[in-house]
Amino acid sequence: MTLKHNGSEAQDGVRLFRVLHEMERRGWANGIGLPQQEEQRERWEGVLFNIADTRMVVALDEVAEILNYPPTLTLVPGAQPWMRGLANIRGNLLPIVDLQAFLGGATTVTGRRSRVLVFNQGDGLIGLLVGEMVGMRHFDQINRTGKRDLPGGAGRFVGFGFQQEGMYWPVFSMRVLAQSVEFQNAAR
Repeated sequence: MTLKHNGSEAQDGVRLFRVLHEMERRGWANGIGLPQQEEQRERWEGVLFNIADTRMVVALDEVAEILNYPPTLTLVPGAQPWMRGLANIRGNLLPIVDLQAFLGGATTVTGRRSRVLVFNQGDGLIGLLVGEMVGMRHFDQINRTGKRDLPGGAGRFVGFGFQQEGMYWPVFSMRVLAQSVEFQNAAR
C-alpha cells in the first residue's frame, strides 16, 4: 500500500492511520505467534543413590560435597561397626559412616561407583558411604507424595517421596539422621 498525496494533512493522517491499522491486522492474521510461556513449576533437586537394593534421593541442598571413597581410613577404637573410620580430606578429619550398615544391612562393599556424601550435621562434617551414587534427579513439586514403607531401617529417615515415571522415589533426610540419638552415639 502506498500513500498518495492529495494536499490535505488531515486526510493524509487518516490514510496513514488506516494503512498502519491494515498492516497490523495482516501481521496478526498471517504472523506466527510467539511461543507460549510454559507453566512455571516448582522443581526439587536431589542426589540419587542406592542403599542395598533401594534407590533413594537426598535433597541437593543437604549435600555439601560428593567424594570418592578415600583410599585410606584410620580406624576408631571402640566405635560402632558402621563407623568405617576417619579420612584425611584436604587436611581435615572426616568421619565416614557406612549408611547401609548403620541402617541394619550388610557392610557396604566399595567399588568404583561407591561415593561418600558429605553433609554438615551442625558440629562438623560427616561422610556417608553409599554403595552407588547414580546421579542427580529433578522432580516437580506437584509429584510430591507421602511416606511409604521401605525395606530395612531407612524408612524412619524418610518423610516424603515423589511419584514419577511409575516409580516411588523416597527422599532420605540427612538432617533427621543427624538428629537421631543412635547416629550421634557412634561409640559401642
